[in-house]
Amino acid sequence: MGKGNGKTETNLDVEHERPTAESGEETVSASSTSAAGPGVVSEVDKLRVERDALLDRLARLQAEFDNARKRASREQQEFREFAAADVIKNILPVLDSFERALKAPATGSDDLRSGLELIYRQFRDTLQKLGVQPIESVGKPFDPRVHEAVEMVDTTEAPDHQVLDEFQRGYNYKGKLLRPAMVRVARNTSG
Repeated sequence: MGKGNGKTETNLDVEHERPTAESGEETVSASSTSAAGPGVVSEVDKLRVERDALLDRLARLQAEFDNARKRASREQQEFREFAAADVIKNILPVLDSFERALKAPATGSDDLRSGLELIYRQFRDTLQKLGVQPIESVGKPFDPRVHEAVEMVDTTEAPDHQVLDEFQRGYNYKGKLLRPAMVRVARNTSG
């Protein structure tokens, strides 16, 4: 405490005070509080503490609202991807049928075959634009995360655990496994 006229000094919380107003509002309130006495000063301090608490609460509520909005947006996006993945899973057998039809020997019109090839390419390109990627299997090492072994074949012509043939193509959708590839795997018997 310093020298004074007998009145007690009040320690104001400088960190939580409002910035000085351009209209001179702060200087008026400061001069009126010093003239009014200690009862008014404690009332001002109470109001400042209440104001600070309300501002803190407001900031927290704004942050909570922002987080809720982001979470809702993320959940909507995840639901859209889940729904799209379900639809794509139901469409993949149609793509498989196109592939089988194109592997069959040509017995009719070349126009029909070229039309089928065109539709197949459009279908495949559309799925690719949606984020569907085929899993390359033949000639690759067997990976249980993306391959489903249907048959093991004893052979000396291929390395052990190499995929020899693909019965059904596997697909990834936006980096996640949509359907594993059904494959035939080599079992090298030459030790």
